[in-house]
Amino acid sequence: MLGGKFGPLRERQFRLLWSGRVSSFLGDAIVPVALAFAVLSISRSVSALGAVLAAFTVSRVALTLVGGVYADRLPRRAVMLVCDGVRAIVEAFIATMLLTGQMTLTLFVVAMAIFGAASAFFLPASTGLVPQTVSPERLQEANALLGVARTAANVFGPAVSGLLVALVGAGWVFALDAASFVASAYFLLQLQLPAHERPPKSHFLTDLAKGLHEVRARSWVWTSMVAFSVTNLCFGAFMVLGPVIARDDLGGARAWGMISTGGALGAVAGGMVALRVRPPRPLFAGFSAWVLCALPLLAVAPPLPAIGIALAYAVGMGGISFGQALWETTLQARIPPQVLSRVSSYDWLVSLGFMPIGFLLFGPVAQAVGLTTTLVAAAGVMAATNLVVAFVPAVHDVATVRPSPPPVPQAAETRAAA
Repeated sequence: MLGGKFGPLRERQFRLLWSGRVSSFLGDAIVPVALAFAVLSISRSVSALGAVLAAFTVSRVALTLVGGVYADRLPRRAVMLVCDGVRAIVEAFIATMLLTGQMTLTLFVVAMAIFGAASAFFLPASTGLVPQTVSPERLQEANALLGVARTAANVFGPAVSGLLVALVGAGWVFALDAASFVASAYFLLQLQLPAHERPPKSHFLTDLAKGLHEVRARSWVWTSMVAFSVTNLCFGAFMVLGPVIARDDLGGARAWGMISTGGALGAVAGGMVALRVRPPRPLFAGFSAWVLCALPLLAVAPPLPAIGIALAYAVGMGGISFGQALWETTLQARIPPQVLSRVSSYDWLVSLGFMPIGFLLFGPVAQAVGLTTTLVAAAGVMAATNLVVAFVPAVHDVATVRPSPPPVPQAAETRAAA
């Protein structure tokens, strides 16, 4: 039943890791709606919610590189366990304070900053741990399965969260999220991994510089990260201006909900494609797929009917999901394990850092030059960047890493020679 493209789930170590990640994916997927309503129940100001989200984002971005260094220094499972513990305590605290009517905006800001800090350490460690739990030949399928699980949780999570908030209140949603981190930690504790080889002691800045050196030494890595920064920046135009267009031209929140669901379903489909397709030039295929990210921006400039935008968003998110699985697999297969988390932390920094800039940028730009001009320009820049990078030789020529065959036992070699 778990054979074929679901083969990674036949391996106990990956099955445990996947189960833990699914637990936290489900918890994380129900929190955003509850967070918004909980903050707005304390303060009616939209800026209050912005302050809470900013505390989380700034903390996570600021500490991502630090998290990468320590995820390479320390056992990655131990780092993830500590992060799960911290996040479980934070969410349990928020739940308790909400349920007892004692939560304040200041406490929300502090709590989400701590939560963001823990996430900054967790993400590079989790990227580095995947290759330790699955056979090399199943690494792409393992990344695709993680991506499918994450996206599937995001499809159903907001609807479930809205129902829970309406029925029992936001506090219980945070309590469920706390329980999800406890479940994640339980599965991580069951992993049986090789003993961690502690690297030689060195200064923190030396370790950080070593990670940057590994990025700069591989032109396919830093070129890809430049493309990610442009893509994440430009995609902010869709995330900021799309809801405005849905409100003004498409009927409001229901239309945007349909569009968002289309994107989530497309991402699931892209992950399923990554389970089945193993291109010989993974980064060329990935960046070619990322060109499709431009479609949802073009679909809202001027807007198609909501169903058309939903389909365009599905195709774009499918391309992102497919390409992401190929990128993570290539990174894990080609970067030495002892520096993988640091290189991953630079990747996360780009992914997390540039989209908020787009959130801030495209509102004023659209007011100055118009919605359609802004969206078409952002789509053009994004598509052109990914297409150009796909054909950069250092990126185009990266081939799929094939696992080395197991070594022939010495005794067999002696008999063959005889």
